Amino acid sequence: MVTIGDIGERQLIQDFKSFIRPEGRVGPGDDAAVIGKDIVVTTDVVTFDRHFPAGMTYEQFGWYAAAVNFSDLAAMGARPIGFTAALALPPTLDVQHAYDIMSGIDQCAEFCGTGIVGGDTKNGPGLVAGTAIGTMDRRAPMLRSGARPGDIVAVTGPLGGPAAGYAAIDKGIDCQDAKDALYMPIPRVTEGVKLASSGIVTSCIDLSDGLGTALNTVCEASGVGIDIEFSFLPHEEYVETVSEESGIPLEKLLIGWGGEYELMFTADPNRLKKLYDSEIEFHIIGAVNDAGHPELVREGKRSVIPYGEY
Repeated sequence: MVTIGDIGERQLIQDFKSFIRPEGRVGPGDDAAVIGKDIVVTTDVVTFDRHFPAGMTYEQFGWYAAAVNFSDLAAMGARPIGFTAALALPPTLDVQHAYDIMSGIDQCAEFCGTGIVGGDTKNGPGLVAGTAIGTMDRRAPMLRSGARPGDIVAVTGPLGGPAAGYAAIDKGIDCQDAKDALYMPIPRVTEGVKLASSGIVTSCIDLSDGLGTALNTVCEASGVGIDIEFSFLPHEEYVETVSEESGIPLEKLLIGWGGEYELMFTADPNRLKKLYDSEIEFHIIGAVNDAGHPELVREGKRSVIPYGEY
């Protein structure tokens, strides 16, 4: 017998795609699906046992359950128009905790400009299955497959915060900023809409599985390679502090761990004025080439960037 643990989540998804019947304008393989002309749909599950680190509140867990879905809409450039939440919670759970989870979901939906349009509740082990619905408003969706040699590679904000938060919890390091980055990620919905509206973005992906995985995914989907300059990777000072106190290499915190919800995108370097004019915060971290895989350039030395651990 071959188990799911034997093949891993990534291979399981590839196997599913080999026999399911795809549907929609953009089907399985991107951050979200595009149905019909403009409707965008994505779904994600978060669980008590995997996504509820020590110190997180139930309200933050609810926020997180919504944020991971809205981040997928952001990566496509979609504007959120609704959210459904299916909760499978233990019957022994304090009912106030259930209220707090739903309150967190509602707060995140409000932050993203929409609300809860439905859902379901059942007894279960402790999980939330969220579905975010959006619209492209006639914009072209941003996919993972359009990167071209010569494009710049950029991210919408600092990296490594959630990884530093996890390390701080695991190693008993007092760093609330890092923990907050892990507990309450900010979906870059506004940035995603502006990026899609610019018309110069050639590919986009959210960093929920980490920068290393995102780079490999875009390289594979687009048939390109990417060079990343380590010194260009933006991060807060506390990430370096946690790296030093935990003994975890800074490179691993910035590249090899997930829980990030910034966007990574590629774009035409000759048309960047459109992005600067839109006042989107972004940091150029590298360039697209034809090598077929991502590489890190650090102090003149090159190394292949593997998929992350998350």
